[in-house]
Amino acid sequence: MYAVVNLLGKQIVVEEGKTILVDRLPHEEGTSFSMDNVLFLSEDGNVKIGAPTLSGTTVEAKIVRHTKGDKVLVFKKKRRKGYRKMAGHRQHLSLVSIEKIKA
Repeated sequence: MYAVVNLLGKQIVVEEGKTILVDRLPHEEGTSFSMDNVLFLSEDGNVKIGAPTLSGTTVEAKIVRHTKGDKVLVFKKKRRKGYRKMAGHRQHLSLVSIEKIKA
């Protein structure tokens, strides 16, 4: 069984027992929360599509830990002008464990 949920404006495919990496959530580590913006649900070949969401369907999840992603380097240069600029970015992420999909 898997579902597609809308979390922080992004559509994410979730399965029971899996862990996913998403943008930083405003909850503490170890807390459980539920997502009720379920857009799509597939169980044993039966497909349900929401318009826009499925009512009565929730996904129970738990935040395992907060972390940072890999560093992305941004290098800007203009030739023959002596302009060079280097910048880096690390995205704040949350590791989320999917506990149960309630249909």
